[in-house]
Amino acid sequence: MTSNFYDVERVRQDFPIFQKDINGKPLIFLDTAASAQKPQAVIDAVSRCYSEEYANIHRGVYYLSQIGTIKYENARKTIQKFIGAASEKEIIFVRGATEAINLVAQSWGRKFLKAGDEIILSRMEHHSNIVPWQLLKDQMADDDKDIIIQVAPIDQKGNFLFEEYEKLLSEKVKLVSITHVSNALGTITPIKDIIKAAHKVGALVLVDGCQAAPHMKVDVQELGADFYVFSAHKIYGPTGVGVLYAREELLSQMPPYHGGGDMIRSVTFEKTEYNDLPFKFEAGTPNIAGGIGFAAALEYVTGLGLEAVEAHEASLLSYALNKTPEVKGFVLRGAADHQAGIISFTMDKAHPHDIGTILDESGISIRAGHHCAQPVMDFMKVPAMARASFGLYTTKEDIDRLIEGLHKVNRIFS
Repeated sequence: MTSNFYDVERVRQDFPIFQKDINGKPLIFLDTAASAQKPQAVIDAVSRCYSEEYANIHRGVYYLSQIGTIKYENARKTIQKFIGAASEKEIIFVRGATEAINLVAQSWGRKFLKAGDEIILSRMEHHSNIVPWQLLKDQMADDDKDIIIQVAPIDQKGNFLFEEYEKLLSEKVKLVSITHVSNALGTITPIKDIIKAAHKVGALVLVDGCQAAPHMKVDVQELGADFYVFSAHKIYGPTGVGVLYAREELLSQMPPYHGGGDMIRSVTFEKTEYNDLPFKFEAGTPNIAGGIGFAAALEYVTGLGLEAVEAHEASLLSYALNKTPEVKGFVLRGAADHQAGIISFTMDKAHPHDIGTILDESGISIRAGHHCAQPVMDFMKVPAMARASFGLYTTKEDIDRLIEGLHKVNRIFS
């Protein structure tokens, strides 16, 4: 399917927020990379859970509990199918990708890493794929098991330098933890090749898929990923829920990350026996409505067709890149050879926060700041960037309004 068959105006009707004005102007939402808007189908699924079907799950023998359990576990199956996992046991519900990465660090990392082992990250990682590994490094240093964090470089356009990455690989490398699509630059990394090269030296690979899963087809088995993480709110679902995919073989070897209810088979004061997968990693009452809403979001996106969504967003990116040179003083920050629907930029006369404030006066929502990727800002030698990011509801008219807004910024600062 191509973008010619993609009716974006019809899609926008599924999102009630686009009936809203901002500062007296129709909403132009260009911050989907931070958190996506929600279609009515997701809102209805969450509302129905709370208003008609709510009860705690996995524990009750009564009707409402049984209905909730079935829907929640069906949501796990929906996620499994969406990313091509081999088994629903490989789908662990978490609060979001941040918790998923911390889970791997504190469970797999604490158990299997030893002094001298190396982890490779990339220069363009989100803080959530940097800080957990630094925490782990500090903890293991306290146990005299210091590990080493290496950083794979990028160029000034934001391209991942694959040959330089290969030079970092050795038998000392036990994990490569890397983004599939950069949230700050939009770079699409050559993830399949990255995984293949890591596996040649015996390393596992964790992929941060937060910016990939909403915008392109992901098959974790086809990629060869050992771990894959993403958050529901980035893919038009609720906040507070996400997923860790991990191969069943790895999860079986990993100890629990949290302790409490539902992750146990039996408890005495002398000993606890843990539950089977996937429940071993899911302590406490889960985000029931969030999981059900997560499934509704994936079903919605699947119904549109990810190939169609990807083609639509590629068309928008091309259109935007052709329009931005019209803006005086516009500097594109990140122009990788393979790029998703994210445009980060600076302007000669205006700070990104000023750009964001002025655009907001016209009802245009963009992101301004370091995008939780301060090492990228340091590399680009800027304190912050403005970022426009596209979604399945973005139109060319939205981009036209953005360009008009940037001209207004120049007029104000001239």
